[in-house]
Amino acid sequence: MINFREKANFIWSVADLLRGDYKQADYGKVILPFTVLRRIDALLAKTKEKVLKEYPKHKDKSEETADLILNRITGYKFHNHSNYDFKKLVDDADNIAANFTAYINGFSPVVQEIMEQFSFHDQLERLDKADLLYMVTKRFAEMDDFGSIDGMGMGYIFEELIRKFAEISNETAGEHFTPREVIALMVNLLFMDEQDIYEKGAIRTLYDPTAGTGGMLSAGDMFIKEQNPDATLRLFGQEINPESYAICKADMLIKGQDPANIIFGNTLSQDGLPAEHFNYMLANPPFGVEWKKVEKQVKEEHSKKGFAGRFGAGLPRINDGSLLFLLHMIAKMQPVKDGGSRIGIVLNGSPLFTGGAGSGESDIRKWIIENDMLEAIIALPDQLFYNTGISTYVWIVTNHKAKKRRGKVQLVNATSFFDKMARSLGNKRNEISPAHIKEITKLYGAFKENEYCKIYANDFFGYSRITVERPSRDAKGKLIKDKNGNLKADTSLRDYENVPLQEDIEAYFKREVLPHVPDAWIDESKTKVGYEINFTKYFYQYKPLRSLADIRKDILALEQETDGLIKEIIN
Repeated sequence: MINFREKANFIWSVADLLRGDYKQADYGKVILPFTVLRRIDALLAKTKEKVLKEYPKHKDKSEETADLILNRITGYKFHNHSNYDFKKLVDDADNIAANFTAYINGFSPVVQEIMEQFSFHDQLERLDKADLLYMVTKRFAEMDDFGSIDGMGMGYIFEELIRKFAEISNETAGEHFTPREVIALMVNLLFMDEQDIYEKGAIRTLYDPTAGTGGMLSAGDMFIKEQNPDATLRLFGQEINPESYAICKADMLIKGQDPANIIFGNTLSQDGLPAEHFNYMLANPPFGVEWKKVEKQVKEEHSKKGFAGRFGAGLPRINDGSLLFLLHMIAKMQPVKDGGSRIGIVLNGSPLFTGGAGSGESDIRKWIIENDMLEAIIALPDQLFYNTGISTYVWIVTNHKAKKRRGKVQLVNATSFFDKMARSLGNKRNEISPAHIKEITKLYGAFKENEYCKIYANDFFGYSRITVERPSRDAKGKLIKDKNGNLKADTSLRDYENVPLQEDIEAYFKREVLPHVPDAWIDESKTKVGYEINFTKYFYQYKPLRSLADIRKDILALEQETDGLIKEIIN
């Protein structure tokens, strides 16, 4: 069995050749595209000669026609009709630059577009000037097992490489890179109780608006293939980072997916798949990253389109755009009459509670919960991600809840379900084992309350923020009234109360406020409804304080120990 991390480390050792001529931050610009090319080269090896024999018969036809014919021979959605492969390139060291250019130009247009995203021609020129092109090509040509690794294995390798690239270049592209075990858990949760996908000949769609290198898409595809080989899962995605996008598109291409379904660009400012809706969606959007760069486009869509657009429910504060991705995904849901959709998304703690009643975040939570779309939230262990140790949560959102779940939200506290890693990777010190994934999935599926699981009615998370006013008085303590004879409020005495939606406001006011300030009243025109999910509070377990006797005993013991140390020093 291949150790994918060791394999990635071996590939990354090509950096030894680049040292001195390349900065560390630029290593990935060479290693990532070469890895993609070598993978494609290995897959095409068996049919290379057949393609070369057939190409002269079709080279005068339209590019599209010739491409289709030659792709049929390779069995993939790409081919290379040049006379070169990696082995032949290293056989002619004196002409490596010209031959390599001819090799790239011999690929199908889709592969050439992937190389453009890597700015690969620039790297070829740079490597050639530094007399490195031949050495790097030779090193990759010697890696002769690229064709024997399965698609999932290459996914692991690609993601390990891009994580290394992101780490040394200090780029945010891999800042919250999704560990494979988290993806596996999300896939298990997403497809729980989805019976339609198990039908013979079922065709469904899976979308990731922050696709990265395609890890979530690949995992979802693999899961469905294992459960139902007769099902087809069509994969879609959008990605903003050029290297990640290029690898994702290459990976989809190699898997036989339609590479046109992977779009390059910023999902928030421009929906690359505006006419599409999807059965399933998965995402791990960047945590706590501001959306100032796309502020104009997002606010314009919000104000002009409202709920006809993606962001009608509200806009979060500018320093965290993660809820915008969730709104985008909800807008991409299939209508319930067409089967509806399910969403799995990883978020940090902020979207649970940031923002009071009337704020963008609260209004978004309110809209999602009141429309009965929030099915469950699963709290994950901390220190799971490579470049951040913060706590994270998986939200399951759907527009077609099972009957038993309607009107309710399930919370699963899985923060203790982890193993310590023998060796940490950046901030990643914990990992979720297959046994943990099974147990968490079981807790979620059982939908029963226990120490790890709570189930609440939707309105449990809502509250009315009431404005409590008190009257103004003059210097003599006399009440001041306005021209209509109404008591004038003293703004310096104004206060606020959050009244749970499940409670009657008047009853709450009489019980909690009037006994302390009998002259107070509620300004009902200022009442706002908010929603927040105080996850930690719901699972808080009281730990009794230590007794005074125990504390006194410890203090006396410390005093005796200290006294002994002082005597030793004096003597």
